[in-house]
Amino acid sequence: MQLSMGIGYAGDHKKAATRVRDLEHAGLDVAWVAEAYTFDAVSYMGYLAAVTERVQIAAGILPIYTRTPSLIAMTAAGVDNLSDGRCILGLGASGPQVIEGFHGVQYDKPIGRTREIIEICRTVWKREEKLTHDGPIYRLPLPEDQGTGLGKPLKLINHPVRPSIPIFVAALGEKNLEMTAEIADGWLPIFFIPEKAKDVFGPSLDAGFAKRDASLGQLQICAGGPVAIGEESEVGHLRDNSRPNAALYIGGMGAKNRNFYNALVRRYGYEAEAAKVQELYLSGNKKEAEAAVPQELLELTSLIGPESYLKERIQAYAEAGVTMLSIAPIGPNPVETVEKLKSWIS
Repeated sequence: MQLSMGIGYAGDHKKAATRVRDLEHAGLDVAWVAEAYTFDAVSYMGYLAAVTERVQIAAGILPIYTRTPSLIAMTAAGVDNLSDGRCILGLGASGPQVIEGFHGVQYDKPIGRTREIIEICRTVWKREEKLTHDGPIYRLPLPEDQGTGLGKPLKLINHPVRPSIPIFVAALGEKNLEMTAEIADGWLPIFFIPEKAKDVFGPSLDAGFAKRDASLGQLQICAGGPVAIGEESEVGHLRDNSRPNAALYIGGMGAKNRNFYNALVRRYGYEAEAAKVQELYLSGNKKEAEAAVPQELLELTSLIGPESYLKERIQAYAEAGVTMLSIAPIGPNPVETVEKLKSWIS
């Protein structure tokens, strides 16, 4: 099991990069760089490539609507080159409020787009032939009746460091997860509960695995949560730190009838609680929405408690198929936390 962390997209990026370097020395395997409607992720990934030596530098995630498929491939190949083969390409659809509101791009066909983008990226990286793609969404070169007619097949000028860069997909919906299990290298779930994963995600994963090319190997799964090590009386209250974020996602991320995170929590069996959180959040009662987040959900999606308990939770993640433990250390010394967790999973 590898150890990974999300790197915040707010604050001082240079100070954060220094911390990533310290975490790398402590044993961190993967640093995920998010991209919301803030500074882009790729600039920072390039900076991290220059100041680190071993840690994998991952986009977590690049929204599929904000770049052409070829540019996504070029970008990942560029970071992979700067980092000597340490890039991971994380892809996701984001949501219509961000894509249509901030980027002004129609939010449509997320599963089909993701599939074709992955196909195009892998073609670009291999450079075995000039790029052509005749899909229902993307057609390369652009057909004559859709442009000037001057487009021609081209090949990436540079030779990529690797002919295949790992692609992880942030998937929640059943069909999207099935596609991820079929063609992606890894999966980025959210609110992952090991004990409920098989019932909630199993059918989609199995359907995808049945069509998976054996050459892709095992699907990597990156999941985890906040981490604090100590006696329950000392650290148990820290689970409540996740309430604002959980309420935001369950209650306010997306429209009332199109909130993927709310739908997931309902699938976990918290139908009434998810409905209440959303109703309170959308009506402006954010504190009440935070209080309505199920305590059990917070516990099962975190790693907070004594060493013996955390080791049990890590084992539960491993048994659920998690190959990359994602952590968010709470406290003044994340480096020490990484060192301790790394010693447990090595």
